[in-house]
Amino acid sequence: MGAKDTKAKEYLSDNGRFADLCNAVLFDGEQIVRAEELQERDTTEVLSVFGIDEKEIQFQKWRDILKHVVIKSYGDVYFMLVGIENQSEIHYAMPVKVMIYDALNYGAQVKEAERRHRNENESCTRAEFLSGFHADDKLTPIITLTVYLGAEQWDAPRCLCDMFRKIDDRITSLISDYKMHLVIPQEIDNFDKFRTTLGEVLAIIKVSEDREAMKQLIATNPQFAVMDNESVSAINTFIGVDIPVNKEGSVTNMCKAWEDQKEEGRLFEVYSSVQDGDYGVKRGAEKLGISEEEFEKRMLEAGFRIPVASD
Repeated sequence: MGAKDTKAKEYLSDNGRFADLCNAVLFDGEQIVRAEELQERDTTEVLSVFGIDEKEIQFQKWRDILKHVVIKSYGDVYFMLVGIENQSEIHYAMPVKVMIYDALNYGAQVKEAERRHRNENESCTRAEFLSGFHADDKLTPIITLTVYLGAEQWDAPRCLCDMFRKIDDRITSLISDYKMHLVIPQEIDNFDKFRTTLGEVLAIIKVSEDREAMKQLIATNPQFAVMDNESVSAINTFIGVDIPVNKEGSVTNMCKAWEDQKEEGRLFEVYSSVQDGDYGVKRGAEKLGISEEEFEKRMLEAGFRIPVASD
């Protein structure tokens, strides 16, 4: 697993951010999923089936994140499973990958029902015995969110039917499709649906290829002045920047850190130019608006060498 995927798994495993993602993407910002009601589930999907030689074949897959979710709507309570798959790169077979994860989980639920009935020695009909799943058994629904963290435009299939060659519409209508819930920051129009700093993280990923737009976003959004360090660290990993994290507290002022980093870059450029002889100390001092003596002092303190012939 790459650094981006590892960081995304760590970042989105937080119940608050997980619930926020579900509410923003699945329920249009309505606060349906509550962080305190989420329960971690084993991400290993295991399903045993029998091959033609009747030897047991084991299929095993690992989701990134899987949680048990409680949905309360109109006085009713529903239970479901929500999984998250993080993609730092485009995956051209993602619909099949997600479909397999979901199918394996449904298969595991059927196997669990069969095991439970067998252990409890319950009476059943012949059909129930053969299937292992009784007439009154029910499955827990599964939803998988695929979160794409890359900068390139997603040009991969978004559903199973996108993976087929062009065929007659009469045939297409007979095929069961499998659609993905794909989260792409570049395609999100309203980040106000998010209630945590996950919204700001996705917003900055959206403009990560345009540094001027990124600067404008950070400068105009007050949330970046009190950004939690985990989110700053996630931003650094996802978009390849190196914004310093406040080591003395739990939040970082990204606005100030961004400007400080830009200033450090400007100083490095001036000091390097003087050291390489592109221009002398006098011009370098003028660029920074300080005296030549102060310029030389700062330059040496920063670890740069002053050429013998200055100007």
